[in-house]
Amino acid sequence: MKMKRSSRLVDMTRFLLEHPHRLVSLTYFSERYGAAKSSISEDLVIIKENFEQQGVGSLLTVPGAAGGVKYMPLISEEEADRVVGELCEFLESPDRLLPGGYLYLTDILGNPEIMNQVGRLFASVFADRKIDVVMTVATKGIPLAYAAASHLNVPVVIVRRDSKVTEGSTVSINYVSGSSKRIQTMALARRSLKPGANVLIVDDFMKAGGTIQGMVNLLEEFQADVAGIGVLVEADGEGEERLVEEYVSMMNLGGVDMKQRTIQVAPGNYKKFLTRLTEGMESE
Repeated sequence: MKMKRSSRLVDMTRFLLEHPHRLVSLTYFSERYGAAKSSISEDLVIIKENFEQQGVGSLLTVPGAAGGVKYMPLISEEEADRVVGELCEFLESPDRLLPGGYLYLTDILGNPEIMNQVGRLFASVFADRKIDVVMTVATKGIPLAYAAASHLNVPVVIVRRDSKVTEGSTVSINYVSGSSKRIQTMALARRSLKPGANVLIVDDFMKAGGTIQGMVNLLEEFQADVAGIGVLVEADGEGEERLVEEYVSMMNLGGVDMKQRTIQVAPGNYKKFLTRLTEGMESE
């Protein structure tokens, strides 16, 4: 299909945004638009510059016969700070306080615009890692998992508290909840993961990390690898043993006063991972 350059740029931009982390050959674009590869290369330079100026990501060029171009969703440190800062303000409302020091997050997890922003932030933080699938535990982590997976262009697998007949045979393990110290069960369908899969674990809230550690142990049963761990909110955990060591958090919940009904929410540790990624890409 022959297109004017302006139309070609618009359609190519749309295609790349809709297919993140997908390697697309110049031949594909050349045949799609009926244009020479040299023209396609020039178009991609323009799109790359625009993406980076707008802070929506970058284009990675892979040389060779099997190469092409890949759109990498990225978020600038300034935009990340803005998104997380707004979320911290939302969460500091006293109306969100629940028994046990938990926060009401359902409205945030159900907001597509917020989830899209958080998903892109997670995708940016883990952009330099090989990820085959995103894993979460039912139910509140599901919107977060799909948001991250959409920007990473990978499938989602959902760990459940009990097995479903529609999922076939499952693998179940017992784990100890980090906060309540109770023994609980989680299960995952055998067909969900292949041996050697690189899995990004995400969850909405982490206190001691027992549930996440349970998912890590479950991955061992599948002979799969942990590519990273991301949580939307982590509790301060002061005086409590943290079962998970390396993880990325968007927000940190601390200073909860049940009597005064005050909540202190600060940015999590995402910035050091985002900075490390930016420095690594600049060195390349």
